[in-house]
Amino acid sequence: MKSLFNPDIQNEIENRIESLSKNSLPIWGKMDISQMLHHCQFPLKIALKKDSPKIKSNFFAKLLFKKSMYNDKLWKKNIPTLSKLKVTDQKDFDTEKEVLLSLVTSFSNQRDREEWNDHPLFGKFTTDQWGKMQYKHLDHHLRQFNA
Repeated sequence: MKSLFNPDIQNEIENRIESLSKNSLPIWGKMDISQMLHHCQFPLKIALKKDSPKIKSNFFAKLLFKKSMYNDKLWKKNIPTLSKLKVTDQKDFDTEKEVLLSLVTSFSNQRDREEWNDHPLFGKFTTDQWGKMQYKHLDHHLRQFNA
C-alpha cells in the first residue's frame, strides 16, 4: 500500500492535484472539483490537529471500517460520506487547491513523527497507518476526477 509519507508518492499526489483544473468533472459523486479539494483537506487537518469538523468516536465504525482505511483494497465509488465531512457550498478552486497542496506538504513532513493523537472516529493509528490512510483517501478522490 502506498503512503503519503513516501516522498515519491507525495510527489505523485501533488502532481495529480496540480493536473486538476476548474473544469475537471467527476466520474462519480455529487461534489464539484472545488468541493472535492475542500473535502480532501478534512483528514489531513484531523491528523495535523488543525481546524476540522468535530466527529465522535463510533464503536461500529472502528469495528467495521477501520482496517479499510489503510488496506490495499480500493474504496467503491459513491461510498457514503459522514454528514460533517460533506461539502455542499461553493468553494474557490484556486484557494482550495493551494490549501490542499499545503496540507499535503505539512502532513508529509511529519513522516518521522512517532506519536499521534487518536483519530476522532477510528481511534489509534500508527504512523504507517496514517500515511496509508491519507494516500488512500486522496487517491480515491483524485480517481473520482480522473487525475
